[in-house]
Amino acid sequence: MDLSNLKPAAGSVKNNSKRVGRGQGSGKGGTATRGHKGAKSRSGYSKKIGFEGGQMPLQRRVPKFGFKNINRKEYQGINLDTLQKLVDDGKIKDTVDLDVILTTRLAGKNDLVKILGRGELKAKLKVSAHKFTATAKAAIEAAGGEAVTL
Repeated sequence: MDLSNLKPAAGSVKNNSKRVGRGQGSGKGGTATRGHKGAKSRSGYSKKIGFEGGQMPLQRRVPKFGFKNINRKEYQGINLDTLQKLVDDGKIKDTVDLDVILTTRLAGKNDLVKILGRGELKAKLKVSAHKFTATAKAAIEAAGGEAVTL
């Protein structure tokens, strides 16, 4: 193989050799296969997303629904079983604060952290977070640890 016998893979190139809009003699002159009048016949035409031919689009027919609280706070949840697994793996010793949570990639630097109560905690940990569920707080304190709200 060399440069003289390179060619594209079979079926990869799909060009119609008939050039449109190049005079009546070509067979595709005049309207250049676009038909007469209408938006699609014009140059620069591009259909807007959701356009349904002038019919009222679906996203405008369907009523607005529900309520969005602009003051909502999103918390990144971390369960007790996740903390226990980190203790078992030796990644955390006795304190869990935001620095530890960041280094273990359980939450981002701008996230608010909430400790959730799934699973069981056997290790004695001092856990610092923005929020705790009642079950999580009870489980941490039952294991001999401390739950510190930031």
